[in-house]
Amino acid sequence: MAAGRYRRFLRLCEEWPVEETKRQRDLGLALRQRVAQAFREGEHTPIADPEACDQMYESLVRIHTNFYKNKYPRLKDTTFTGVTVEDCRMILATDILKQMEDMKKGTWRRLREKFSAKKPEEDSK
Repeated sequence: MAAGRYRRFLRLCEEWPVEETKRQRDLGLALRQRVAQAFREGEHTPIADPEACDQMYESLVRIHTNFYKNKYPRLKDTTFTGVTVEDCRMILATDILKQMEDMKKGTWRRLREKFSAKKPEEDSK
């Protein structure tokens, strides 16, 4: 029976999209890593709690198929601030977050990092 569960999780991982804009912070990538960790022996992995495994799978399927988004449709696709879904995606992209983090640094620190031979992590030690 573990083989069937393993195949279902693999199929879910194949269907789950990976967002390239969210490097190292993507739910699809985290899902793939967790499945690989949980099923280290592939189809022959012993499952300690099959009910919890099935429940986890069903929860992930509901997220993947937008079950609750479809069950409880929204009147508008914006937040209370008026930001659209596309704007949120753009703001949460890894490159934009890195730029915002760089903007938070002071002028002196930016200059020091630019002209310093050592890395900023070494500077704080």
